[in-house]
Amino acid sequence: MVNKKKLPEKAFAGAPRFQRMFVKTILRPFVKTFYKVELEGLENIPKSGPAIFCPNHLSFFEITLLMALSERNISFIGKIEYMDSWKTRWLSKFGMIPVNRSGGSYADDTFEACKKVLHRGELLGIFPEGTRTPDGRLYRGHTGAARLATWLDCPIIPVGVFGTDVIQPHDRPFPKLSGKAKLIFCEPIYVQSTTSPSNSERKDDPIYWRQITDKLMKKLANVTGQEYCDEYSTKTRAEYKKIFENS
Repeated sequence: MVNKKKLPEKAFAGAPRFQRMFVKTILRPFVKTFYKVELEGLENIPKSGPAIFCPNHLSFFEITLLMALSERNISFIGKIEYMDSWKTRWLSKFGMIPVNRSGGSYADDTFEACKKVLHRGELLGIFPEGTRTPDGRLYRGHTGAARLATWLDCPIIPVGVFGTDVIQPHDRPFPKLSGKAKLIFCEPIYVQSTTSPSNSERKDDPIYWRQITDKLMKKLANVTGQEYCDEYSTKTRAEYKKIFENS
């Protein structure tokens, strides 16, 4: 595993200024050439100001789609293990903020980096499940997005994703060069303003973060039709497969 201390500070800076140039000249033409992507709810994406995209996580390919189809700079959180491989290390140069999922000070550093992105008035992508679904179900969400939204008074936009697991299944290091996908940008979830004296305690209220997160996951379950599993996705695909075979 990569030691976070060995990573350059710029690895935690979020989307660089040249991200738009990379998207317009390379990434977006690539996506439009090889894939048919249906988009719904584009009117729910704010044209300015900070916002947090929260998609269900079927495949690594969602990162590519969100970056390619966004008209604004977007940073996203990715596991620090992506820095171990040349196949994914490039993501940190185009907006990925590494996170060590073991928590502690590593998670705090990532949280601070995300706050800086939102303070700049940019978009941030967070997969609330924390990892790709191992079996197609939608798993319990972590509260990081709700925590950030509460602190920064910015909306959370649930994003229903379809088809990316066919374009790039778990066992493929690269996507197939054809396929269909669909993204549904749902109506934003607005948190209660923490700038109001009566609501200032919300920013430190884990119960409130959980309520917002559960609302987010319920919306994702409704829009995607995925079966909801009220537990965190912590097992590997092989472990879940063994459980199902023995049930």
